[in-house]
Amino acid sequence: MSSTADRLPRLLALVPYLMSHPGAQVGEVAAVFGLSEKQLIDDLQLVWMCGLPGHTPGDLIDVSWDGGEIIIDNADTIARPLRLGIDEASALLVALRMLAATPELAEFAHGDALPRVVAKLEQAAGEGAAAVSSQFAVDVESAPDAAARVREALTGKRRLSLRYYVPGRDEVTPREVDPTRLVMADGRTYLEGWCYRAEAMRLFRLDRMLTVEVLDVPADPPAGAEPIDVTQGVFRPSPTDELVVLEVTAAGRWVAEYYPCEQVEELGEGRLRVTLRARDEDWTLKLVLRLGDTGRIVSPPAMAARVQQEAERALALYARAS
Repeated sequence: MSSTADRLPRLLALVPYLMSHPGAQVGEVAAVFGLSEKQLIDDLQLVWMCGLPGHTPGDLIDVSWDGGEIIIDNADTIARPLRLGIDEASALLVALRMLAATPELAEFAHGDALPRVVAKLEQAAGEGAAAVSSQFAVDVESAPDAAARVREALTGKRRLSLRYYVPGRDEVTPREVDPTRLVMADGRTYLEGWCYRAEAMRLFRLDRMLTVEVLDVPADPPAGAEPIDVTQGVFRPSPTDELVVLEVTAAGRWVAEYYPCEQVEELGEGRLRVTLRARDEDWTLKLVLRLGDTGRIVSPPAMAARVQQEAERALALYARAS
């Protein structure tokens, strides 16, 4: 027996489907929605009792399935399919970009099918989901053979030499890494390994590797090196990090979905007040500038002033260039 929470979204999808497929057969529609014919008939009996206020026969949806052919009428008010919400579209976009970043599926991901699906989904979902999708773009020219070189090093248990882009500091750093595994987190593929520069286990995004070289040196991470827990995401703030309060519009709600928050408060009309821990001032600055007119920083005041100064400086540069 389906719960009400399961049936309501199904009915809201079922009616538009039947309106656009007049004369569809019971068995065919049941297969499309993954139902038994009995479950579908139960849903149709419920649809037959739905309609506009007034509840007279002229107000209710008219549906029949005699002979196995489904005929529906008087349902124009819900004839359009449901639109994806920002959270739903964002989840799909993250999954598609994770698919594109999976080395084993590189041939499929680099064709035109996946980019076309992503583009259509962004267009259908609107600006909010597109804003979330844009958070995964990296403006660096990553090594095209990064995935292959990393797999080679993992298979051969060899050390890697990387030139790696660190966006938080906007710098490229040389690294020597003993690779341990590939992990998927936050919609991206990461190499986990012992970093000799940091003298600790670290995660390296494959699309931020500018060059990758497999060294003729055996990988030999310290015996006590522990795998990194990414079940709660890659960004793991410290309790000592500074608290930052942001107010975001509906298009900026992705912040609360993609970063661990101390507190999230609804402000109405889709807006949120978000309290989170910031790893450093530069990270906060980049986040707030990226939000643009979809968010603003409330506190700390000094950080808000710095954001305003940087925004004014950037606008001045644009004005000078034009």
